[in-house]
Amino acid sequence: MNDEGPDAAVRRAIGGDEASVAEILAAADESADALTIAMAALLDGDAARLARADLAAVTSRERQVVAIARAHLAGDRELVDALARDHLVSFPDSLIVSWIASR
Repeated sequence: MNDEGPDAAVRRAIGGDEASVAEILAAADESADALTIAMAALLDGDAARLARADLAAVTSRERQVVAIARAHLAGDRELVDALARDHLVSFPDSLIVSWIASR
């Protein structure tokens, strides 16, 4: 990731910046950050990446994001809505979850 960190790359990727998408996908293979790995899984539709994100997740926030990403990739819209609503009550600044919920 560049000097701005993963949050800035996520914001740009959500906005459709192809360079940021490529940056996140490349960084995810070496990253120990659960949110970066989960975001990469969402961007490339690779649910297998979420196994690594599960291992990297150490906080409840990270574990929730991984669970929401998994539900999204599985196409379980009702579960995504329920989990995202609950997550955003506790973490209203969660860009990844807001993005997933809006899709």
